[in-house]
Amino acid sequence: MLKRIFDILLAGIGILLLLPLFLVVIVWIKADSKGSAFYRQLRVGQFGKDFSLLKFRSMRIGSDKAGLLTIGGRDPRVTRSGVFIRKYKIDELPQLINVFLGHMSLVGPRPEVRKYVDLYNETQQRVLLVKPGITDLASLEYFDENDLLAKSEHPEKTYVEVVMPHKLELNLQYIDQSGLLGDVRIILRTIKRVVFR
Repeated sequence: MLKRIFDILLAGIGILLLLPLFLVVIVWIKADSKGSAFYRQLRVGQFGKDFSLLKFRSMRIGSDKAGLLTIGGRDPRVTRSGVFIRKYKIDELPQLINVFLGHMSLVGPRPEVRKYVDLYNETQQRVLLVKPGITDLASLEYFDENDLLAKSEHPEKTYVEVVMPHKLELNLQYIDQSGLLGDVRIILRTIKRVVFR
């Protein structure tokens, strides 16, 4: 209950404070390429229920048909504005709305698409017992995940066999040790990582 109050309070303040930035980013995205300024994607949330995750669109319309993973910092599907907003994680900020609506928490395991969740073993499925988050320990560990995958000859295989299991291991560690103070630390570490990347 305390975590939910914390989420609503910080997400609400964040949305209000960042509204001018939201408007600037929306105009920039619309001027840079055709399509909506927002991108919605079905992700798997708490208890395995699908929800619509909200992001600022950083890729050309229909790019997800060419693959769900973004490889490297120069993926040709990424727009000019997208390069910048992805670098500083600005594309993730609309998820504050998901938090406010109760789909997500500020801190928790990052939500995956159904394709990858279907690969979870019984132990890994424990991550679905809590609300997914905007940031977590795995997000900090794999802050430059796209660049890591770009070095692999088989990016999806590397993601499924190496990256995803380690992220889930960190997620389970978070669940076993979670607390409000720990969440605050992760939020502060995330902000520091974005600002001083």
